[in-house]
Amino acid sequence: MFIGEYQHNLDEKGRLAVPAKFRAKLQRGAVVTKGLDNCLFLYPRKEWEDIAKKLSALPISQKGARAFARMMLGGAFELDIDKQGRITLPQPLRDFAKIKGKTIVAGLYSRLEIWDRSSWDEYRKKTEKDSSDIAEQLGDLGV
Repeated sequence: MFIGEYQHNLDEKGRLAVPAKFRAKLQRGAVVTKGLDNCLFLYPRKEWEDIAKKLSALPISQKGARAFARMMLGGAFELDIDKQGRITLPQPLRDFAKIKGKTIVAGLYSRLEIWDRSSWDEYRKKTEKDSSDIAEQLGDLGV
């Protein structure tokens, strides 16, 4: 499981160090794609295969389903971790998430999210401010 928040720097070639504790889970390959809230989602290859099957099964007759599948599947790139534990983020995804230098890698159980540091700080502050309202909504879902 992926949990925790880690600060890393993107180098000039678009390479990002994966937190050491997560590397073993990604050794068989990984997939990075456009995420929600202008971040990137990074999945172990096996986890991605399960998600891709679900996305490809969405009804093409529904506009929202088509759009979401296009974003997630069409924006995906397969990655391998190099010997130094780094991945190279493709330029289109760096542009999408506005990632230039300082990044946050956040573990969210089955995936990692990769954020531009300033975007993460802004998002986190807003979410923390709204945490009571969010908790109340989740209570209705049984969480």
